[in-house]
Amino acid sequence: MPLIVRFLGTAASRPTVERGVSSLAVIREGQTLLFDCGEGTQRQMMRYGISFAFDDLFFSHVHSDHILGLTGLIRTMALQGRTEPLQLWGPRGAGKTLRQCISLGGDRATFPVHITELDAGESVQRPDYRIDSFGVSHGPSQSIGYAIVEEERLGRFNPELARAMGIPEGPLWGRIHKGQSITLDDGRTIEPSVLVGERRRGRRIVITGDTRPCAATVEAAQDADLLIHEATFADEEAARALETGHSTAREAAEVARQAGARRLVLTHISARYSRDAHELEREARSVFPRTTIARDGTEIELSLTEELAGTAELARDAHTA
Repeated sequence: MPLIVRFLGTAASRPTVERGVSSLAVIREGQTLLFDCGEGTQRQMMRYGISFAFDDLFFSHVHSDHILGLTGLIRTMALQGRTEPLQLWGPRGAGKTLRQCISLGGDRATFPVHITELDAGESVQRPDYRIDSFGVSHGPSQSIGYAIVEEERLGRFNPELARAMGIPEGPLWGRIHKGQSITLDDGRTIEPSVLVGERRRGRRIVITGDTRPCAATVEAAQDADLLIHEATFADEEAARALETGHSTAREAAEVARQAGARRLVLTHISARYSRDAHELEREARSVFPRTTIARDGTEIELSLTEELAGTAELARDAHTA
C-alpha cells in the first residue's frame, strides 16, 4: 500500500496568508501519525482531510510554532466525544510544556493523554515498522528528528512453481514464504530459496524538525526514500540561519546529497519567501536536483519498493571503497 505524507503547515515561526505553521501527517496502512502541531493545525486537518481518529502525535521540540495547536486540537477531540487515549511523544524535558498546553484554559480532557519523553536514539516500536528519534542541532533547545523505518519485506513467492511442484495451497505455502523448509508427504524437502525471492527493503522517511545541517541527520537519512528537511532561509540569510539554529535551502540539499537520499522536500519556510519560494528551490536544486518545496496541502505518495534488501548498502560500500 502507498504511504502518504500530507503537509499541513509549512511556514517558519509564524503563519502567513499562504502557509500555516509546522505540522504534517503520515498515513500508513490506515494509521495516521501526526508530527508537530503548530497554531491552527486542527483547521488544516479538516481542510486537507486528515482524520482526528489518530493515536500518536510526535513533537520535534516545544517552541511555540510547533505546539500551540495542541490545546485547540484536544478541545475539539473532547467535543467530538473522543474516549480513546492520545499518546504524545517529544524530546527530553518536553513533558512540562505539553502538560501546560493540555490544561490551558481550565478545561479537562475527556480522554487519557499520555506523554512520553524520548532521548535521542530511542525508538518507538510497531509491529512491522519503528519510529527512530535522532538528535538535531537547533540552538540550546532539546530537539529531535524522527525516521519512520519499515522492516524488510518478504521476498516474492512463486505460486505457479509451487503448484507445478505439487505443493498444496494453504499452510505449507505460508510456512515456506516465511523462510521455513517443508517436507511433503512423498518425502521431498523443499527449501524456501526454491520458491521465494530475496527479501525487499522497507521504506524510510526522515523528518528533521528545526535544525542546522548536522551529521545525525545525514546518518538517519542514509538511502531515505524521502528526507523532509527545514529550509528557513536562502543563501542571502546564511548568517541568520546560523544565528537562529536553522538551515538554508542549499545546506539542506547538501545533507540530502551526503545521505544519498532519493528525494528531498523542503519545509519551514520563512515568511519572506512564503509567496514565492523559487529562490530556495533553485539554490537547493543546484546541489540536489530531486528537491521540491512543500506548500500547505502538498501530498507525497511513496509506493512499496521492489528493491532488494541490502542493495543500497552494497552500493554505498562500493562507492566508499
